[in-house]
Amino acid sequence: MTSWLVALCCLAFATVNVVFEATGHFADGPYAEYSSAISAMNWLVVGLKVAGAAVALSSVVRRRSSPVILGLLVWGAFALLGVYALGSVVQAIGMVSGLAGSADQITVASIGYVLFFVLLAAGYGILAISYSRRTQLRKGVAVLGVLGAPVVLGFILVAMPMLLTALGMMPSA
Repeated sequence: MTSWLVALCCLAFATVNVVFEATGHFADGPYAEYSSAISAMNWLVVGLKVAGAAVALSSVVRRRSSPVILGLLVWGAFALLGVYALGSVVQAIGMVSGLAGSADQITVASIGYVLFFVLLAAGYGILAISYSRRTQLRKGVAVLGVLGAPVVLGFILVAMPMLLTALGMMPSA
């Protein structure tokens, strides 16, 4: 049941990005000069979310795929979402404490967004533990999956914007 719910959440959240693209949501307004870069990032994120749904479903379906590869992916998805959610929580704490930004910037929508990621990370955690037990994965697989998550997150949040700037799709700051 958890795998279907996690997969559904991934696909629903990917749909948001597809709607942004279909409606040209960022083509006008304050982000118009970033629209090409936002579009590239939107499609990258759609791909990652669809892949996340496939990983969630694959973790409960008996297939002949390598349990080590799937183990790396499911642990990586758990850690990636966990690190992302933890970063958002730390940012909110900074805002509430006045260290960064203002508590006035925290909205009901932003709280819901962070809670969504916390719950999604928990869902992947359940899947990762369950999959590891069922397939009797060595702990090293989980460790490698978890260690790979910050690399992927760094690619998405740091390397991709740098690449998009170098390609002229995003103005330099």
